[in-house]
Amino acid sequence: MTVAYLGPRGTNSEEAALLYAGSEAELEPFSGMPEVIKAVESGAARAGVLPVENSIEGPVSVSLDLLIQTSNLKLCHEVVVPIRHVLVAKEGARPEGIRRVMSHPQALAQCRLFLEREFPQAEQVARMSTGGSVQEVARGGDLTVAAIGPERAQHLYGGEVIARDIQDARSNLTRFMVLAHEDAEPTGDDKTFIALKTDKDEPGSLFRMLEPFAKAGIQLTNVVTRPTKGWLGEYVFLLDFQGHRKDPVVAKLLDDVREIADELKIIGSCPRFPVEQYRDLLAG
Repeated sequence: MTVAYLGPRGTNSEEAALLYAGSEAELEPFSGMPEVIKAVESGAARAGVLPVENSIEGPVSVSLDLLIQTSNLKLCHEVVVPIRHVLVAKEGARPEGIRRVMSHPQALAQCRLFLEREFPQAEQVARMSTGGSVQEVARGGDLTVAAIGPERAQHLYGGEVIARDIQDARSNLTRFMVLAHEDAEPTGDDKTFIALKTDKDEPGSLFRMLEPFAKAGIQLTNVVTRPTKGWLGEYVFLLDFQGHRKDPVVAKLLDDVREIADELKIIGSCPRFPVEQYRDLLAG
């Protein structure tokens, strides 16, 4: 099985792909999230892994917009990865000499307090990936530049770790979606992800779309708002909730919501990831 992910090697997306597919799978790195989607759509990869939510910074808007606007792929699995950031510099660099810190924007944001406290004068530079940032710093010659990324990237590319566990919260978790042409079959412990839109700009329109969930006793686990990219003030509501789309109660719920919403897109159902397994790890 070929699994596409945001590369290069050493990213958190690669770790999510390994957690999903195992070490025997063929993992293929791509330079951007749209390229991950295209690889699956074209058949170059059987599945693709995208980050969709971080416990510190919230939704990953690029991934969610791809799911809403451009892709008909289905959610078939979810993976949650504990994120442990390290600061990597060229061997011989000294912390007091760092003038620039580079990484993916999400990683920079997840380490905001550390950077403000330890490197208040350093320029923060956005890059396409954490692993690529570490690779650039480790193989470059500038002792004034550092990168934020997983320690796995430092093991792959070299450089020197000058600070560990620099994320703003120990309970730093990122949820990844695995996308394929078909979603998963029911397991009895599942989640469903949908997108809703209403054209009615009037009081109570969102309430009417959400009311059937309460009446059906279905637990909403997340609600995210994204602009339609059409007119200012028009939004798409992304919901994930407990249950599988093929469960009779959920199927009836979706029929009820379809009658109320102007647009309903079922992105897919998959087994729920047991995120509670990380509680002891994060508490330690």
